Amino acid sequence: MKSILSILSLCFVLVSCSGDDDNGDPNAFNEPTTAGLSYSNSQSDFITTYNGIRATLQSNSNISVLAEVNHTANAQSVNQSLRNTRIIFFGNPSLGTPVMQENQLAGLDLPQHILVYENASSEVIASYNSVNYLSTRYGVQSANTLPQIESALESIVNTTTQNEVLTNSSASINSGQGVITLVSQNNFSTTYNNLRNSIIDNTNLSLVFELNHQENAQNAGLSLRPTSVIVFGNPNLGTPLMQDSQTTALDLPQKFLVWEDENGEVKVSYNNPNFLKSRHLISNSQNSTLEDITNALNNLAISATN
Repeated sequence: MKSILSILSLCFVLVSCSGDDDNGDPNAFNEPTTAGLSYSNSQSDFITTYNGIRATLQSNSNISVLAEVNHTANAQSVNQSLRNTRIIFFGNPSLGTPVMQENQLAGLDLPQHILVYENASSEVIASYNSVNYLSTRYGVQSANTLPQIESALESIVNTTTQNEVLTNSSASINSGQGVITLVSQNNFSTTYNNLRNSIIDNTNLSLVFELNHQENAQNAGLSLRPTSVIVFGNPNLGTPLMQDSQTTALDLPQKFLVWEDENGEVKVSYNNPNFLKSRHLISNSQNSTLEDITNALNNLAISATN
């Protein structure tokens, strides 16, 4: 799998909000309320939990670790603070490709990723997007690998945290919700290269990694139309959002999906920042930052598609 790692990424730092932490009994488990989130309260400290998840992933020959993002370190690099928050990206094309065969847009939430964070009550939470969230948002309920994906994710987290995995409802999530898509006037390669070059040439942005889903599918003996994702970030913009609501880190760094549909039409898709606000209960105090992110993403997508 193709991986380009970067020192910096779009750090969404966290400061607890009503949706993430409860400042009551410090011995109580402050369950996050993020829609479509699966999570477990670890019995170990932050470093032990994160390293345990990474070791479990690395020990599985069917899984490739693609990138690790230390949001806390990235926040510090721009003179901001953030409680322990790290995310690890990994994939298994044999399981992920059938999902994207049903709907290429699912590549926006793939590869899989697990977020480990320490909240204001010093509780360590391991979390990930539930399979129900994935199937509901992209309408891929018929993908035959979903049960395997669900079992694998739950096992990885449960084994490490030594605690049960809980899952929040995805009832508030609609098919296609929060996805912005622009049709490109260029072919696939030109569109992707335009987007990549714009990110690299912008000194405020850092490329985290790239993933060619089609190439990975072929390596697994499967077929997929051209589908690639590029992950990038800007800690100056991301950190304030995570400071407001820590679970926002699960949807960061930012991603662009470039894909070619069954009619040969090339498209660029990305998450609407207002969807992140709704899903993670980010407060109105971050509206200005969200507007800046919205404008930046829109400008990058327009530049790539014209």
